[in-house]
Amino acid sequence: MTTDDARWMDVALRLGRRALGTTAENPNVGCVIVHDGRLVGAGWTQPGGRPHAETEALKLAGDKARGATAYVTLEPCAHHGRTGPCAEALAAAGIARVVTAIEDPDPRVSGGGLAILRKAGVACETGLGAAEARRDMAGFLTRIEKKRPQVILKMAFSADGKIAAGPGRRTAISGPEAKARVHLLRAQCDAILVGMGTVRADDPELTCRLPGLKARSPKPFVMSRHGQLPPESHLARLGAEVLRGSPAQVAADLGLRGINRLMVEGGARVARSFLEAGLVDAFHLIRSAVTLGPEGVDGLAGLALDRALQPFREVEQEKLGGDLLTVYEARP
Repeated sequence: MTTDDARWMDVALRLGRRALGTTAENPNVGCVIVHDGRLVGAGWTQPGGRPHAETEALKLAGDKARGATAYVTLEPCAHHGRTGPCAEALAAAGIARVVTAIEDPDPRVSGGGLAILRKAGVACETGLGAAEARRDMAGFLTRIEKKRPQVILKMAFSADGKIAAGPGRRTAISGPEAKARVHLLRAQCDAILVGMGTVRADDPELTCRLPGLKARSPKPFVMSRHGQLPPESHLARLGAEVLRGSPAQVAADLGLRGINRLMVEGGARVARSFLEAGLVDAFHLIRSAVTLGPEGVDGLAGLALDRALQPFREVEQEKLGGDLLTVYEARP
């Protein structure tokens, strides 16, 4: 593969990221079609999972797809659903070459898309941008392979490891830049979950309040073994559902519902329970310079942060105003 191949796959990956949190049970795929070094078609999975990225790119390319190369972040589908297989559509459009980042582990595809293309005489190559594609589509891949969503834990800690000034006290810890990043993460997730203690203490809305992205707010859930949502709470008015059971049972339930990306926003006991169950795939930790003192609520309900982070590796760090965001991912 060439430097140009890498450049075009990077464009496809960027397009696929636009669809994070919007594709229902489907993967967030990006596709570009290139003819004689020029971009002639581009697309990404549309809201609700249809149309697929390849369909969107082919529609834009039209007749220019004939003899072109398609760069797709995931193996084109091979199964018949509401529409025909994307692999057949690419072959019928006259695409000469398909470069994919990774194969699709969905049993309905799993190499079948590439087989359709090769049978039609289309040259196929795979593996370019594989690491980036797996990270971008970790929600879909986790649900297919582990039968649960990708779990993304977000916590904001004070400098002394607290999440509130005291039990039941709503406390602002991070600044506006960090809050904006949290709202962007919400827009990129299918569902969001907190514990009943957080509902009673903070009465959160759990919506995305970035301009123009309110419609991309994740579906809200509350985890509680026995409690009921206070009827006057924001989440009750928003139709949030209370989920019973252990973290593993909750995750399995959401996986069956087609949830790819689950954002867990606390509180401390819920965060600890997901960490100790080994269900956290990514940990977004915001550290503030604010100190809350000995009366503050411990961030992980008694679980030491250094111990909690042992199964993870740091993959990203960014200064957000006066706060520091560190992203950790579970070690393979």
